[in-house]
Amino acid sequence: MRLVVDTAVVVAAMRSPTGASSALLALLLERKASWLLSVAMALEYEVICMLAEHRLAANANEREVRNLLDVIFDVVVPVEVHYQWRPQLTDAGDEMVLEAAVNGRADAIVTFNIAHFKRAIGRFGIKLWKPAEALREIRK
Repeated sequence: MRLVVDTAVVVAAMRSPTGASSALLALLLERKASWLLSVAMALEYEVICMLAEHRLAANANEREVRNLLDVIFDVVVPVEVHYQWRPQLTDAGDEMVLEAAVNGRADAIVTFNIAHFKRAIGRFGIKLWKPAEALREIRK
């Protein structure tokens, strides 16, 4: 199974270590599914996860967050974006997620923003899952 994980899911895992997002990330770090990531998304992970508000909510310092990101970057499958499909979505910030999924031939995008992707996702044959749904699918 090949998944693209939205940045908000990674942040949720940091902030709530007992939630579905955290459990999903643990399985992905164990390589129970392929975690696809483009360079643009990796940069967004770093910028957003390092924000003081998220670090404080996670009770983590900069070094701990960088360590988490290093572990994530060590297990991901890099995706080269050969073709940009823009504009497809109502939220331009989500375009890089869709592009990583399409270019990486993902089975699903894991996101809290299902509504942002619904209009365009059908033409690409990619599923949309919230973290709990992805967790269930990986555990099958």
